[in-house]
Amino acid sequence: MTSPLTLLGLPRRYRLWRPTHLRLIAADLLRPAAQSPRDRRAHLSAAIDWLCRAQDRRDGCADAGGVSAGWSFEDGWLPSYPETSGYIVETLLAAARVLDRPELTARAGRILDWELGLQLPDGAFPGHFGEPGSTPVIFNTGQIMHGLLAGHQQLGRDDCLAAAVRAAHWMVERQDPDGCWRRSVHNAIPHVYNTRAAWALLRTGLASGEPGLVEAALANLRWARSQASPSGWWRENAFRRGEAPFTHNIAYAMRGLLEGGVLAGDPELVESAACAARALVRAQRADGWIAGAFAEDWRPAARYSCLTGVAQIVLNWQRLEQLGVVGAWREPIERSLGFLARNQRLRGDGAPDDGALAGSLPIWGRYSRFEYPNWATKFLADALIMACSDEVVPPLPERASVEAGA
Repeated sequence: MTSPLTLLGLPRRYRLWRPTHLRLIAADLLRPAAQSPRDRRAHLSAAIDWLCRAQDRRDGCADAGGVSAGWSFEDGWLPSYPETSGYIVETLLAAARVLDRPELTARAGRILDWELGLQLPDGAFPGHFGEPGSTPVIFNTGQIMHGLLAGHQQLGRDDCLAAAVRAAHWMVERQDPDGCWRRSVHNAIPHVYNTRAAWALLRTGLASGEPGLVEAALANLRWARSQASPSGWWRENAFRRGEAPFTHNIAYAMRGLLEGGVLAGDPELVESAACAARALVRAQRADGWIAGAFAEDWRPAARYSCLTGVAQIVLNWQRLEQLGVVGAWREPIERSLGFLARNQRLRGDGAPDDGALAGSLPIWGRYSRFEYPNWATKFLADALIMACSDEVVPPLPERASVEAGA
């Protein structure tokens, strides 16, 4: 685990002396105090309740309807985050069914209404928190498209599909001939994890019957597969060049390749994801812990665990098991679900951490340091939904008849 001595060198902006902050730090210092797992539906309900509170925190604000990006030591509750609010839509709709909570459907609708109001004339969505002047980003727009597709396919909203198609055409306009996105990307460098945006582009092409969108999505997925080293680790997958990618990034890349490969009927894309998934099985500790970042050849590059990434990795393992892809998935799934449950705060008091998952363990780990990002809790909820019901988030669509070239 990351040394507690790290705390001594951290900036004052984190306000480590505040009582709530000291409590959360102490909880990670005293690891034997980690809670015992409860029934999985209890963990799922707590995660969904936290997402609802994160949405309610924005009531009365200009960004009402969206979901707060999370809670942090530095800033408390953050503004609504368009990117992650987008794909939280599919989580709320699935939880409405699994937990028999129909009111969650209305919450999903509020997010969609807010997102539609943010779309720019060229079809893109603003990046960051959507504040004036925020630059559109391929990845962020793709994640909002996942929510729009949920609105169309699960709620019958044609306005959502129309918005997704406009966004898809913007993505294609920004794409290079080899399928890679090098414009409108984070830190102005390519990212393999944009496969999760390519997955949204592919879904949009299939839903709208536009072969050009399908072709563009597959071009990116094939470019991403070409970045794999012999061990299955992907180059060009970190937020910054020269850094080892977080497991968060790795799991994003895995999911996009996996689901894109399934939709396209391309076993090479599926196998690229499965190769990485098997490497992470080998890297998992007996208690479910996985390092927070990996360098080439799957060398652990962090002494903390990225809880967000662990939840996402579990989702990939669950899908691979569901699809019948060769691999020993069941025991790793159970180990990491237990690890996540022990580190999800179930306090029952509505505190900022009640029901949430931190970005890292310990909370001062480098990924989303001293934060409870909403996407960590979203991916935890998705994994628990699959564990409770075998339902996929988002639901598996019917295969469309759009033909894509080789």
